[in-house]
Amino acid sequence: MAAWLLSWRAGRLQAAVYLLIMVVSGLLPTATAWFTKFIVDDLAAGRTDVVVRWTVALAVVGLAAGVLPHLSTYLQNELARRLDRSMQDRLYRSINGFRGLSRFENPEFRNDLSMALQASGGAMGPVTTGLFDTVRNVITLVSLLGTLTLLSPVMAVLVAVAAVPALIARLVLSRQRVNMLAGVSASARRQIFYSLLITDVRGAKETRLFGLGDFLRERMLGELAVRQSGERAMDRREARTQSLLALLSTVVAAVGLLWAVRAAARGSLSVGDVTAFVAAVAGTQAALAGLVDNVAFAHQALLVFGYHDKVTSLPDDLPTGPSAAGELPELSVGIELRDVWFRYDEDHPWILRGVDLTLAKGSSVALVGLNGAGKSTLIKLLCRFYDPTRGRILWDGVDIRDVPPQELRRRMSVLFQDYMCYDLTVAENIGVGDLDALPDRGRLQEAARRAGVDVVVAGLPRGYDTMLSRIFTERTEDEEDVSAGVALSGGQWQRLALARTLLRDRRDLLILDEPSAGLDAEAEYEIHRGLREQRAGRTSLLVSHRLGAVREAGTIVVLEDGRIVERGSHDELMARAGTYAKLFVIQADGYRDPDGLRDDVDGYRDPDEARAVVP
Repeated sequence: MAAWLLSWRAGRLQAAVYLLIMVVSGLLPTATAWFTKFIVDDLAAGRTDVVVRWTVALAVVGLAAGVLPHLSTYLQNELARRLDRSMQDRLYRSINGFRGLSRFENPEFRNDLSMALQASGGAMGPVTTGLFDTVRNVITLVSLLGTLTLLSPVMAVLVAVAAVPALIARLVLSRQRVNMLAGVSASARRQIFYSLLITDVRGAKETRLFGLGDFLRERMLGELAVRQSGERAMDRREARTQSLLALLSTVVAAVGLLWAVRAAARGSLSVGDVTAFVAAVAGTQAALAGLVDNVAFAHQALLVFGYHDKVTSLPDDLPTGPSAAGELPELSVGIELRDVWFRYDEDHPWILRGVDLTLAKGSSVALVGLNGAGKSTLIKLLCRFYDPTRGRILWDGVDIRDVPPQELRRRMSVLFQDYMCYDLTVAENIGVGDLDALPDRGRLQEAARRAGVDVVVAGLPRGYDTMLSRIFTERTEDEEDVSAGVALSGGQWQRLALARTLLRDRRDLLILDEPSAGLDAEAEYEIHRGLREQRAGRTSLLVSHRLGAVREAGTIVVLEDGRIVERGSHDELMARAGTYAKLFVIQADGYRDPDGLRDDVDGYRDPDEARAVVP
């Protein structure tokens, strides 16, 4: 019912006209059978003047039979387009409603989503416009069975009963096909993944450098073989079943024809009766076959739609607490992580273990640690992409679980280490950081200037309107093709991502995750000098492996194995000669010593000497 209501809402007028056409079309076979009978009987009786009238009527029926299918095809396609748009909108609205990341990292959800994407407007045709086809077939069936009953009640029952096994078989096959599609969904997704690795420009360098083309092609073909194997087995099963059903239908038709011929020979039926009988049997069987197809295809479409409905019916994965706050006020005290523990699920190890951390308003905090220490996970929790497994995160004393995620994120600006490179223009790449600022070229330019990418943009063919993609074609205002877009270097992309972050300059919390990892030494120095100005007086969290970039932070927090093991200023941590001092000395020696390491690293060197070195 939900799928049909979607179709009705997508095009009420088109649906009403289509239904009318189906009703008329359903009566045409019966009209043809009767008009043909009248013509034959009148010819046999010599009533040629009446024959003309029935001939005209039959011609009108033939014209309708020739025109209505084309009109119904147009309406069917138009309804499918409208329904497809409606279903796509419904699906992606629901996906956008998932505020967290957990479902996107769940393979079972990815399989369900892959099946839901197959529930397009065209695929739902058997459920939507297919219902109208069913109406047509039912009308045809009832009228022809009535005709057949008048001529032979026994044959009418025989033809109807013969359709029962066909219906049962088709329903079973439709369920098996959907189960097969769901079973090979993972292989289909992996096939697409390997195909993209071969064809996507982002993977072209390594694919060719490492000679991965044949390796990826074989992987892709392997997944394709798994999918096709399931389809092949299903097709064979359907072919066997349909052949047996066709044999049954042929036997019933042959028995009926034999009876009609013998009845005519005995004089029980006229020539016109035999003609009408043959047409009624053929039409009834065709209507029954069509009805069985309608039901079977609708059943299969509904099974697929079930995945669409399942995904669109999922609640938000980050529900807001019952005492949810409305608009989040400007940060006045600070953000506190209180005994925060986190792991992705019970089968995985703890990523964070009892973290206590305060980001006071206006403070500058740096977070350092080895890879896997939990730094990026901590950022995800601050952004509320996940909720802590244990513990609380408080914004001015309010648990962020009681704050709508979109409201929380509206109060922060974040540069992720794995930032996005959008196949959009320069202006759009910056403007997506704050869509309200997208039309304001002045704000975009100011953000680019602060990120140190304005000079790069000035040198591009069309400035801020330059397409940053080599897979799409740039177009001028008069829509004439110009050329492929421009490809930026990694460092230039990072500056552009930083500009996107700095565009959100009216936020309470600024998080920078490795903001200079892809930059050269001079560019890194310039960026951090500019960021010091941006962070001044603002609540900020800086994550960096380059310890020279964090030494001026008010508080440096060292994360190790999911726990905070040290915190303090640069000087305090160096004097403590702990984990931070060791890491700092190792990096400093990498810059001073051509061999990369000194023999006295474990001794941490003299703290005064270490403080004099900036990595």
